[in-house]
Amino acid sequence: MKDFISLKGAADIIGVHPSTVRLWTDKGILPAHRTPGGHRRYRRADVELWAEHARRGGLEPEAAMQTAVRNVRVRIAEGQLEAEGWYQKLDDEARMQYRQSAHSLFQGLIAFISTAGENSGSEAHAIGFEYASRARRYELSYAEAAQAFLFFRNTLIESVVNAYREANVPFDIMLHRMHIFTDEILVSLLQTYQTLEQSNP
Repeated sequence: MKDFISLKGAADIIGVHPSTVRLWTDKGILPAHRTPGGHRRYRRADVELWAEHARRGGLEPEAAMQTAVRNVRVRIAEGQLEAEGWYQKLDDEARMQYRQSAHSLFQGLIAFISTAGENSGSEAHAIGFEYASRARRYELSYAEAAQAFLFFRNTLIESVVNAYREANVPFDIMLHRMHIFTDEILVSLLQTYQTLEQSNP
């Protein structure tokens, strides 16, 4: 792991306190690898990107992520969700549960990035199961179940990318990891839906 450095080493390169680096990691903003002993290790190339950003005096990456979450809420509030055909088929209770889906997806994504993908399979499966079982419960079709997930996935990714781009923060690594995790969720969703359909035709 010669390309990896410690939390303190990362803080020294970026020029912030180690607790700031720890906070960014916990929020999934600065990716880290966990050693078998539970210590954080950072890829030097990732840290140097953040250091370059800090020298330019741009928006802090944590603020960029918070902006992305606000953008998701605004887009949903502006009626984009209500315009979705699958959403129009739902009653008020089902709509409320789907609106909360963006939060569970975001939290799962943060956990995936902050642990460098460790145990991602079980987390992706759990979120995929949640979307699939909810779709079956509210009589959405196979395609509509996927559309519901893709709405939240695409809205979240677009908001994160826009926030990072506007802040001049590097986002290529983050974007790649977001796609890896959410693709796993989608596969789990489709597999779970098929299993539920076969067991309860």
